[in-house]
Amino acid sequence: MRKLEELSKREGLTVKQIVRLGINAFVGQCHEPFRMAAQQVMEKNTELYRRLL
Repeated sequence: MRKLEELSKREGLTVKQIVRLGINAFVGQCHEPFRMAAQQVMEKNTELYRRLL
């Protein structure tokens, strides 16, 4: 937490903003197996998702 607070002060952002940026960066670097699994789930449930809309 101390390092996050130091970074937030140095960058002029809130701790919440720093954490959100870190999460977005991590999610943006999804590994291929995760991407493939997510695609399979989306394809498998396409009809269900269509019905919900």
